[in-house]
Amino acid sequence: MDVAVVVLYLAAMIAFGFWGRRRTTDRTDFLVAGRRLGLWLYSGTMAAVVLGGASTIGGVGLGYQYGLSGMWLVVAIGSGILVLPLAFSGRIQRLGVFTVGQMLELRYGTGLGAPSGIVMWAYTLMLAVTSTIAYATIFGVLLDLPRVPSILIGGAVVVVYSTLGGMWSVTLTDFVQFLIKTVGIFLVLLPVALWRAGGWDGLVAAVPADALSLTSIGGGTILTYFVTYGFGLLIGQDIWQRVFTARSPGVARWAGFGAGLYCLAYGVVGALIGTAAQVVVPGLDSRDDAFAAIVEAAMPPVLAGLVLAAALSAVMSTSSGALLATATVFDQDLLGALRRRRGAAVGAADPAHDELSGNRWAVAAFGVVMVGIACLLRDVVAALTLAYGILVGGLLVPVLGGLLWRRATRAGALAAMGTGTVVTLATMLALGDLYANEPVFAGLGTGLVAFVVVSLATRPVEADVRAGWDERVGAAAGRD
Repeated sequence: MDVAVVVLYLAAMIAFGFWGRRRTTDRTDFLVAGRRLGLWLYSGTMAAVVLGGASTIGGVGLGYQYGLSGMWLVVAIGSGILVLPLAFSGRIQRLGVFTVGQMLELRYGTGLGAPSGIVMWAYTLMLAVTSTIAYATIFGVLLDLPRVPSILIGGAVVVVYSTLGGMWSVTLTDFVQFLIKTVGIFLVLLPVALWRAGGWDGLVAAVPADALSLTSIGGGTILTYFVTYGFGLLIGQDIWQRVFTARSPGVARWAGFGAGLYCLAYGVVGALIGTAAQVVVPGLDSRDDAFAAIVEAAMPPVLAGLVLAAALSAVMSTSSGALLATATVFDQDLLGALRRRRGAAVGAADPAHDELSGNRWAVAAFGVVMVGIACLLRDVVAALTLAYGILVGGLLVPVLGGLLWRRATRAGALAAMGTGTVVTLATMLALGDLYANEPVFAGLGTGLVAFVVVSLATRPVEADVRAGWDERVGAAAGRD
């Protein structure tokens, strides 16, 4: 029965891919769902894309190791989703672009799309790979399959429906995945796990005292989570691409705020389930086995299938969103830089280039790359940590600085991007520890200094670039 539930779920995801294909007629439909998502679809897809395998399987694992303090990773993610709509979504939603790199070129002038695109492309690809590897845990439990066949099955489904309908397919599947995830995690796994642990009183009596502390994971780790993941979500292409799908700044703001609150609750629930797993399935060799182990130990048939489908939903929503973001950055920022040499405006379609076909081929090609790397790579946490470190260290200051400070210049943005990236990587190498707290702080600090000093020392942005930016931001504000 469990297998039947998950097989039915996978078939439904492919069916939604064909449905999304029918709604996709041009590049805007494929990349940003026609920029016309309403409140419910937008909130569901935003919550789904940020809560993937790391938030679900990883969040329960952190709860298994640290107790309630394991919630901070997902809470940091939720904080980023809360800040984005309140502070920035209204400004960026109506810029008429498809990528963060295109926003930088509108704000500062040409020449920033390609270098920022390289950093963003590496980040989104590693995010997609990390999510894809999580299929090994789910199908390993469900079908007793080895690692590589599990990755191939899950990855193939994601590649098929993402290629067929782009953002429309991803949106429709994300919304269904959001519903399944909510039922499976909040309404099924949490109460059953607490019941099997003896209820709240039994749980409190059975676990060590520090399992109920909110700070046992360490203050430095909590701060690093907020800087790396909270700030990272403010500028990630996979998140911005969802903002571009909203039909109005109001939808982006309020539905995004609701998605952020949902993420905070998800973090607390995951940590509670992991804490209960300390009692139900003690002595696991790896904390990342906690999710699958408690499902096996606590769930009867059919319910176990529903919970595994919920975990699969979490992984697929992030995997498909990151895959689409990877292809979008490559086609719009990297290949787009070559096309724009012919004089096309930032974000404009090139009549000589078949945009819809090109984007479909990019998704399919990077889907194959994503699955291939996932089959080969083992230390994905290190790879993702590296990608997030470079993203935050190199791009946070130019992006947020461009949104908040009128005196910021193109030279200052390039200086911050280069300095932040180099210092982040150099500090990681010097310490010999990808997980250290210092690299991202060093990259941010030196990047900010370079940004301010170089911007003040160079001429302001050209008048026509400034006027174009003001016109687009003003248009966005007028629709708010």
